[in-house]
Amino acid sequence: MKAVLITIGDEILSGNTVDTNSNFIAAELKKIGIPVVQIFTISDEISAIKNTLKSAFEIGDVIITTGGLGPTKDDKTKIAFKEFFNDELVLDAETFEHLRKLFEKRNRTHLLELNKPQAEVLSKAEIFQNEHGTAPCQMIQENGKTVFSLPGVPFEVKPLIKEKIIPFLAEKFGLNHIVTHTVSVVGIPESLLSEQIESWELALPKEISLSYLPVGNRIKLRLTTHGKNQQELDEKILIEIEKLKPLIGENVISWDGDDIVEILKEILTEKNLTISTAESFTGGELSKLLTSISGSSTYFLGGIVAYDYQKKIEILGVSAKTIQIKTVVSAEVAQEMSAGAQKLFKTQIALSTTGVAGPNSDEFNTEVGTAFYSIRVNDFEKTSRIYLPHFERNDFAKFVSQRVLQDLVEVLIKEKY
Repeated sequence: MKAVLITIGDEILSGNTVDTNSNFIAAELKKIGIPVVQIFTISDEISAIKNTLKSAFEIGDVIITTGGLGPTKDDKTKIAFKEFFNDELVLDAETFEHLRKLFEKRNRTHLLELNKPQAEVLSKAEIFQNEHGTAPCQMIQENGKTVFSLPGVPFEVKPLIKEKIIPFLAEKFGLNHIVTHTVSVVGIPESLLSEQIESWELALPKEISLSYLPVGNRIKLRLTTHGKNQQELDEKILIEIEKLKPLIGENVISWDGDDIVEILKEILTEKNLTISTAESFTGGELSKLLTSISGSSTYFLGGIVAYDYQKKIEILGVSAKTIQIKTVVSAEVAQEMSAGAQKLFKTQIALSTTGVAGPNSDEFNTEVGTAFYSIRVNDFEKTSRIYLPHFERNDFAKFVSQRVLQDLVEVLIKEKY
C-alpha cells in the first residue's frame, strides 16, 4: 500500500508558507506501514487539482490532500473534487450543526450563514468532523482508492490525522505496526563503526533492518521491524540492542533516543541539573530547542541573546579588554559568556555561542561561518570552534545549536556528571 500527498495552495508555492503538513503526515503514515511515494505541491487552480488527482490515482492507494478549503462560495478544491468524482455538493446536517455550536461558543453566530458553504460536502463522501476548525475532512472511496480532503491549517490537520485518519486506515486495512529503536553513537567515524559492529549487523534477524543516519557529530543506528504484535516487536529489537552493548557501549549516548533534546532532558532530569544559555549569532535557537519539549521548565532557567557586544559586557560580564584583544568571535569570549550565564542564572550548566553567520562579516572582519561555543558544567569547561563557510545563516545557527546540545550530552556522560 502506497500513499500520495497533495498540498494545495499558492502560498506554499510562493514560499510565504512552509509546508509542515506533509512531513507530519508522512511520519504518521510510516508508523502503520504506509510509505509516501510522492508529494505534490500545486496551485489553487481547479485544473491543477484535477490533473494531480488523476496522477495520484495512478501512483498511490491512499491520497491525502491538504489546503484550499474555506468559507467562500468559490472554494476551488471542493469544486475540483466535485468535478473529478462526477458528484454533487449537498448540505450535511451534522457538519452544519457542528458549525452552529462552534460559532455559538465563540459568540459569532452572525457569521454562521457566511460559513454555511463549509457544511456542503460531496454526496459520496464520508465525513470526519474537524473538532478544531470549521472545514470537515471528506473521505471518498472509489476504484480501490481512498482519498481524504483536509483543510490546510496544521493545528487542524494534526488531530484529524492522528485521531481519525490513522486509526481508520489501520483498522480498515489491518495494517502492521512499525517499531523503531534508535541508538545514538558519538566519537567514532561511520566507517569504523560499521566495521566494529559488522558481525552483529550480519547476525540480525532478517525481519529487523538497520540504518545508519549521521546527524552532526552523532550517528543514529535505527533498528526497524514490523508485525502485528507491538510488544513482541519491541522485545525482539531490545534483545538485539543488548547484544550490541559490549561492542560500542563507551560510544553510546542513548540506547533508545532519536531527538537530542529528548536525550538531554532524560539526563538533566535524572541528574537533577539546571541549565542556562548565552547566545549571540544563534539568536535564541538554543533556548528554543531546550524549551521545545514538555517539562523543560524543571531544568531550563533562562537564556540571554546578547547580540550586540556591549550587551555581552553589560549583561554577561564579558571583559571589554578580551573583546578588544581577541575579538567578539573567539574562544575567550565564548568562555566568558558561559561563565556570565552560569553566574546570572545560578545554574550548574551554561552554554554560549558566538559567531558570524553571514552573509557579511562583522566589524572585526571575522570569516563568515566561524563560530565558537562554550559548554560549562560546574567547574568543567569545554570550548569548540566550528568553521562552515558555505552554510546559509539560518541553517548555520540551527546546525551549531544541535551540535552544542550533542556535545553537552557527551560531556555529561563521559565526564560522569
